[in-house]
Amino acid sequence: MPLQNRVLPTGEIVAIPARGMFVGNRGIIHDPATRTLLRRRWSTDAWITCVLEFRDRRRKVMERRSWTELFFLDEATSFAAGHRPCFYCRREDAIRFRAAWEKGNRTGEVLAPEMDKVLHRERLASGKRLHPLPKSIEKLPDGSMVRAGAETYLIAQGKALLWSPSGYRAVKGAIGDVKLLTPPSTVRAFAAGYRVVLHPSATM
Repeated sequence: MPLQNRVLPTGEIVAIPARGMFVGNRGIIHDPATRTLLRRRWSTDAWITCVLEFRDRRRKVMERRSWTELFFLDEATSFAAGHRPCFYCRREDAIRFRAAWEKGNRTGEVLAPEMDKVLHRERLASGKRLHPLPKSIEKLPDGSMVRAGAETYLIAQGKALLWSPSGYRAVKGAIGDVKLLTPPSTVRAFAAGYRVVLHPSATM
């Protein structure tokens, strides 16, 4: 049976086989004895996204009382859920994201905990709300995700692609009643130049 450690764009954590391109964490939220999640879904405001491999280190997933390993289809999925790049294993990406976040949000010399506070207010999983679209779908920056009904869509090159645990697929026709899922401050960082790592299926 797969462990409950796969993150959906909404921030929900589910048990499905596929793991994806990135790993990350929200602190310690599992019981290592049973390898199951606790009732809480985060123990810190710092929700980060890490690389799957770092300096040849190997971890047995959810077997230690250490940070809980969570997996994402791609970086766009982790951003939609409210995570940001890790300053330890992804330092260059984290620095690029912070610079874009500062530019897009018209601030300067922001610290990671300050970004985390803003993101925590904007995450669907912690804030319980979606956001109005800041502009039309075709003008949203690549990597943004939106919700329409029960479905999640990635915006790439002005087009909406339907998200699934195994990748993206094209959709026919327009999608209605759309709300922004990716935190608005993160979308502004995308618009300011941060390039999001997308699953290969997004290049259609």
